[in-house]
Amino acid sequence: MLAFRKEPMINVGILTAKQINFDLYGDFRITGETKLYSGIFVAEIVNNKITCIRGDDILEAEKQIIFKPDDIDLESFLIKDVTIGKKFHWQRKEKQRFQGSLKLLKDGNKIVVINIIPVEKYLTSVISSEMSAKSSLQMLKSLAVVSRSWLLAQIDKSKSLKKQSESYSSESSTDEELIKWYDREEHELFDVCADDHCQRYQGITKISTRAARQAVEETFGLVLAFKDKICDTRFSKCCGGLTEAFHNTWEPVIHPYLNSVVDYKYEPEAYNLDFSNEKNAQKWIKGNPPAYCNTKDERIISQILIDYDQETRDYYRWRIEYTQAEIANIISKKSGMNFGDIIDLIPVERGNSARLIKLKIVGTQKELTVGKELEIRRLLSLTHLYSSAIFIEKQRIDNNIPEKFVIYGAGWGHGVGLCQIGAAVMAENGHLFDEILLHYFRNAELKRIY
Repeated sequence: MLAFRKEPMINVGILTAKQINFDLYGDFRITGETKLYSGIFVAEIVNNKITCIRGDDILEAEKQIIFKPDDIDLESFLIKDVTIGKKFHWQRKEKQRFQGSLKLLKDGNKIVVINIIPVEKYLTSVISSEMSAKSSLQMLKSLAVVSRSWLLAQIDKSKSLKKQSESYSSESSTDEELIKWYDREEHELFDVCADDHCQRYQGITKISTRAARQAVEETFGLVLAFKDKICDTRFSKCCGGLTEAFHNTWEPVIHPYLNSVVDYKYEPEAYNLDFSNEKNAQKWIKGNPPAYCNTKDERIISQILIDYDQETRDYYRWRIEYTQAEIANIISKKSGMNFGDIIDLIPVERGNSARLIKLKIVGTQKELTVGKELEIRRLLSLTHLYSSAIFIEKQRIDNNIPEKFVIYGAGWGHGVGLCQIGAAVMAENGHLFDEILLHYFRNAELKRIY
């Protein structure tokens, strides 16, 4: 079940748009043709066909066109106006350059841009895109193994789901409750997307250093496994001192290698980690417990947080404020429902890291319990809250209506699996990549599968 005969090729979704502007650098071929293609192209749907135009040349296809490079190491292609950080506070558009094949796929009146590339080349980009390629070798090796494991586990999962007669659902809703989680099953036309929804992948746009390439080469084919299955590994920027259990964030499946872990050498003193008691949760979130990811070391932070990520400085513990008008508008806009004035935001259920799994929104017009963690983050911010490990304080209450809400938060991201900043600190402290991995993924083991 674990073995692959050779390094797999994967399909990465880059962009979906009505018009695609791209450049081919070097010699590319279309299957079945001997002609070489290069230069500046515009692609769009014309008369229900994919139409690629370069000067006087016009290429047409009913469903798809694949440009394959003569030499994957020498040729590349550039895609313009690629959106990164979708719906996050750093959302923007970039030009991005890629190796491998370029696939243009018709999807209704739009074109999907897909990069077909070997797993190991994909990983070299991921560990340079998710964090600075200037990170220590041991940290980069840790992330290479985690990214490889996650990717191959998702491909296996997709194959398994396709064999099942029942459709997969990531949402349940009633008039009183909306529970939804966001995973990669949304993608049907490719294996993974290129944005944070899956793993941040920006081709060769980001400079991949010798250390990044070395990290992938030295872990070639290496994955985390549990009982002869590739682990569905996860990672986030900062766990906030405790990692979260998988089943609290995504589907209700318990993975023994993705349980909650204290991100330190020992359990923090003076804190009770039973977060079913709100007082314990509040103390944890408003406190400053020791943890690997609790660091102010700018040198380490700059290794992990690349350019736009560094726009966020407070990630271990943070605080935001909303007026009544602001919070009511955000919740209404993001939910598409009219709650009226917001009377209360009540914690219903917390996970092992104090992250909210369920939150009850009480308004003058409507009440609704929402979950899981990303849905909560989505509904309480125009972009995303950094984390759902939050404690909400109501202030200036007039006729039962608070005029102000103060949100105290811990960590950045879902908190499941490897904590990137914590792992970086561990690497700086002399821990090897396998020690780092087995700290965050208890009960797992390392195996080479190709």
